[in-house]
This record gives sequence, C-alpha cells and structure tokens, in this order.
Amino acid sequence: MSLLPDENIGAEVHNDVDQFIRIESGSGKAVLDGVETKIKEGWAIVVPAGGEHNIINTGHTPMKIYTIYSPPEHKDGTIHKTKADALADEDIHHIKS
Repeated sequence: MSLLPDENIGAEVHNDVDQFIRIESGSGKAVLDGVETKIKEGWAIVVPAGGEHNIINTGHTPMKIYTIYSPPEHKDGTIHKTKADALADEDIHHIKS
C-alpha cells in the first residue's frame, strides 16, 4: 500500500488476527492503543489481535508499506495499492469510522 503525505490507514482493530506491518519507504508514526511511535523505512510493527492501530505518513514523500495477517484476513492474492483501493474492497469490515 502507498500512503500519500498526511494520509493514514485509519484507526482499525482486527479482533481475530495478528498483523505484521513493514515500512518499505517513507516515514511517519504508528499509533498502537493510543501510544505514538515515530517510524521510518526498515521498521516493522507487530499488532496483536484486538489492538487498535493506525499508520500515519508524516513525511513529504509517499510511504510504502506491506502487511501480513495471521491467519490471513483477505482472499488469496488481494493487493491494495492505495488506501482508496482498500476502502473500496467490500470484503473488509474492520475499519473504524
């Protein structure tokens, strides 16, 4: 996924899966259960099931991230290149408003 400057994934909770998030490029902050941490290229975040989290691009260039769910949360082969793609995916029911 690519997050534009000042864009975020939106606060979300996955009740039944753990999530691994890797920052491939860019910088920003992770908010995990209300605690903010600066993140940058090369960092990884592990979010246990039930943890509220958000990834925010606070940099000046697009932030490139990928994520792995255990067990898988999306259909095999799912790729969301942007936040808009993820929000348009009717199979996602975990994003908080």
